[in-house]
Amino acid sequence: MTVVVLLANPPREGLVGTAIAESTPLSAAEAADLYEAQFRDAVLAVDRSGGELLVNYPDEEDLPAEHRTETSPEAELRTLVADTLGGTEEVRFERQVGSSFGARAGNTVTHLLREENADSVAVVTPTAPLLSRTSVDSAAMKLRTTEVVLGPSTNGRAYYAGFTDPVAFEDAFQPPAVETLTDRALDADHDVAFLPAQPAVDSAAGLRSFVPTLRARVHAEQAVPPETATFVHEHGLRVRDGTLVADGGPNDESDD
Repeated sequence: MTVVVLLANPPREGLVGTAIAESTPLSAAEAADLYEAQFRDAVLAVDRSGGELLVNYPDEEDLPAEHRTETSPEAELRTLVADTLGGTEEVRFERQVGSSFGARAGNTVTHLLREENADSVAVVTPTAPLLSRTSVDSAAMKLRTTEVVLGPSTNGRAYYAGFTDPVAFEDAFQPPAVETLTDRALDADHDVAFLPAQPAVDSAAGLRSFVPTLRARVHAEQAVPPETATFVHEHGLRVRDGTLVADGGPNDESDD
């Protein structure tokens, strides 16, 4: 069984989704709501798969002072998981340790593999809403015969990074993460396998890439991430002439 580590922040306005709020029609509050929808979909995808979900949360003290509240990140994310799944009995929650994303991911992966003897460990974030039960299980199958499995994403990033043995994680997730992680795996004499590419929905470009694909899946009656799809529908997000608009824009003739 693969332990799937979901590194997440509490979906607080101004803390998450800032790049989207700065360059799309969505407000800071709406961008945080989008992050929450994606978090819920990631939880659902892993829960429905054969993997074990571990939510990796930050300490309140590690957040910028202006984004601290009376509710701890752990409690906030526990509430969201409970609301999404109907409980948290099958989900682990652990504090993030490290000064950067790579350090936090690396510390967790290394601890689970070496101290808890996990068969394999994968790192994901709430910004790849097309991550599905099928893709999580497909990656787990690859990890049975390959030491490192990567899911390429926007701008050379990796929406999924799975390991059966640690690599040198320092700065490994800095763009282009998919290339750097591959090089670190090869340096450790590991084989590497890849999943189909998926967009990272944490920027205007990523959202522009994702929305048409999501809407096409809806029209074709294909599986979609339910929470994120609902958000896109309720906010009327679509791409017109290369521009992301909300409510279809002033001249839209909606086909929904």
